[in-house]
Amino acid sequence: MEDYYETLGISRNATPEEIKTAYRRLALKYHPDKNPGDKAAEEKFKLLSEAYQVLADTEKRQLYDLYGHAGLAGMDVGGFGGFEDIFSSFGEVFEDFFGFGPRRRSRPRPQPGADLRHRVTLTLEQVLHGIDTALEVERRAPCRVCRGTGLEPGTRPQTCSRCHGRGQVGQARGLLKIFTTCPECRGAGSLITTPCPECKGAGAIREKKQVQLRIPPGVDHGTRLRLRGEGEAGAAGGPPGDLYIEVQVAPHELFTREGKNLQYRTQLSFVEAALGSEVEIPTLNSRTRLTIPSGTQPGATFRIPGEGIPSLRGNSRGDLVVEVELKTPTNLTRRQEELLKEFLKLSAKETRKAE
Repeated sequence: MEDYYETLGISRNATPEEIKTAYRRLALKYHPDKNPGDKAAEEKFKLLSEAYQVLADTEKRQLYDLYGHAGLAGMDVGGFGGFEDIFSSFGEVFEDFFGFGPRRRSRPRPQPGADLRHRVTLTLEQVLHGIDTALEVERRAPCRVCRGTGLEPGTRPQTCSRCHGRGQVGQARGLLKIFTTCPECRGAGSLITTPCPECKGAGAIREKKQVQLRIPPGVDHGTRLRLRGEGEAGAAGGPPGDLYIEVQVAPHELFTREGKNLQYRTQLSFVEAALGSEVEIPTLNSRTRLTIPSGTQPGATFRIPGEGIPSLRGNSRGDLVVEVELKTPTNLTRRQEELLKEFLKLSAKETRKAE
């Protein structure tokens, strides 16, 4: 009979980890899928499994070291009816190494809840001062009756009869046995036979909640605000998601925004632009006076400091930038025409003198 240590190619003082590593390496080499129709490889694979069965067991290894094969007489060693028996005995080895085999059912991992998104539209006046508001948000929340378990209070889940609580079922594929998620319990290993009357076993319900929201001054179109923990409920004890607020700023009838600055266009007659004047300019707060110097040209701009939008991070505030447009008069009276013609003649004389 072959020496089990020689079968695995290890020394007699090999550690349990060295025994397992050697078995994995050789089992892969002589695996039936890699040697189809090879009877010698098939027998070698079974012998390797028999050697591993003995040397991986502390009691069997001690008896084997003392008395050899005779020390294992009467013990359940080898005798695998097929490869399904081998997988049944060493499932964790094949799961770790080959990627299949029965997995031990573990408790569902906590999963964070989904994030929610909500849009809020503001006017420029609201952007200037910021707002406090309340939003009604519909979300998935833990059931208050069963506290998220999905069970009727006072009851327990029933072990799945199909997978016997393992969460997986096996199917024969030739010489192999492949394990997949149990379709009955979906891998949970248990079933809710007495569901919570409030959430019908879902563990969560839909609810509408008023969420208080503070939008600071200075937000811009597309700004996103995050409210932690105001999203949907998590699963299996996971934390709730977050609520993201996306800010939209409505167009203004008078102003356009450029960062922290506001743009405004005012119309002047050519007389006001030529002689200079003082005009009234609207702001987001009220109105102010702006002095236009004589000789102002079309497209000229003037700044009114501190009448723009506040900085979102800081105490500074932008400016109001006023652009001048010239307004051509229409429907002139006879007297206005006479004066303009006289002005034109005088302008022509001045031009000839300058030449």
